[in-house]
Amino acid sequence: MNLSMLLVIAANVVVSLKGFNDFSFFERYKFNIGAIQRGEHIRSITSGFLHVDYTHLIFNMITLYFFAPIVISYFGGGKFLVIYFISLIAGSLLATVFHRNDYHYSAVGASGAVTGVLYSAILLRPDMKLFLFFIPIAIPAYIFGIGYLMYSIYGMKNRLGNIGHTAHFGGAIGGYAMTLILMPSLFVEETLMVILLAIPIVILFILEKAGKI
Repeated sequence: MNLSMLLVIAANVVVSLKGFNDFSFFERYKFNIGAIQRGEHIRSITSGFLHVDYTHLIFNMITLYFFAPIVISYFGGGKFLVIYFISLIAGSLLATVFHRNDYHYSAVGASGAVTGVLYSAILLRPDMKLFLFFIPIAIPAYIFGIGYLMYSIYGMKNRLGNIGHTAHFGGAIGGYAMTLILMPSLFVEETLMVILLAIPIVILFILEKAGKI
């Protein structure tokens, strides 16, 4: 296991375990719109290392374990960490913007950062096949990526479940943007995929401008 990935997983485990056993710690560092608007901006980062329970933590870390090596194989550990943290921050920023009027909105989890890594891996390897629990056949990664973000838009619009859809989407934007910044040759080598994977992002902002989300 790459050292940078090991450090990220270890940080998530240590901080989450502290949060599981210390309610005041959890409350102090979770993402909360009201607290962030009062100036507690550190929550935008610390919340990305807290999790609700072991299932939440394990699911995020397993996803990271499978997709981080793809990003690391292209960029190395240092740039992987850049993508991870930019995705985490992008997820928190989008959540802050979209929920700015929801004073009590709270969230925790590495899902934004992990989704950024996932979307980066898909952009780098759009032809790889993914198996999902509820679909018995492999599907192309880019189809999954587009479908996942479209589902996130649906979840944001309908406040679906106790899931931070906005942070997921923001994280994907961060991972997508940083991957193109670090490897601009993708604009030429994977032009179609760059355009296709941008479609949900464009749709989101069109809906937001139109007041539909």
